[in-house]
Amino acid sequence: MNINITIPTDLSEITLRQYKHFLKIQKSVDDESFLSAKIIEIFCQVELKDVMNISFKDSEFIVSTLTDMFEKKPQLVKSFSLNNVSYGFHPQLDDLTLGEYIDLDNYIGDWENIEKAMAVLYRPITSRLKDKYAVAEYKVGEDAKILDMPMDAVLSSIFFLWNLGTDLSTAMMNYLDKEERQALTQYLISQPNGAGITQFTDLLKETLQDLRISLN
Repeated sequence: MNINITIPTDLSEITLRQYKHFLKIQKSVDDESFLSAKIIEIFCQVELKDVMNISFKDSEFIVSTLTDMFEKKPQLVKSFSLNNVSYGFHPQLDDLTLGEYIDLDNYIGDWENIEKAMAVLYRPITSRLKDKYAVAEYKVGEDAKILDMPMDAVLSSIFFLWNLGTDLSTAMMNYLDKEERQALTQYLISQPNGAGITQFTDLLKETLQDLRISLN
């Protein structure tokens, strides 16, 4: 039986929605062979019954190709198009509002809701002049629109924040006025297990580790 399969060769061809779908399955299934089949089904968009008719040798090649993509460290994706809307990475992270920073801090290490963090980082582009652009204001509840964003943007933005490290935290604290700084400090103190600025880097590290597709 001949089956035509288009194998993604770049993270830009895989969506956040697909990756989250696979993560849910990966957490609940220990069968390596079944996970291999689900990787092909989800990322190559092939029905599972057709995946089962692929030769074992070909399935190993496909799975290897797909998993290798998640080992790469893509350069920051500054913009992408989704549903005819151009999204841009926030051009001035040190200008984040207190609310934006708290949402980013809360969700950047939470794969159940990471699209909420992505909605802080990537906004619709409202104007552009050569290499510079402005993005729309942050709106809570807009995260569902960004679920089909490309994984190279997701992964590259996480790596970017990881490399930025505590500089973002320092910039935010310097940017906030006294009242906002006190509010942020109180928020950080109130977080379970001390989550917040002091563990921001740890959350990013855990997020990067979670990105590795594993069959073990």
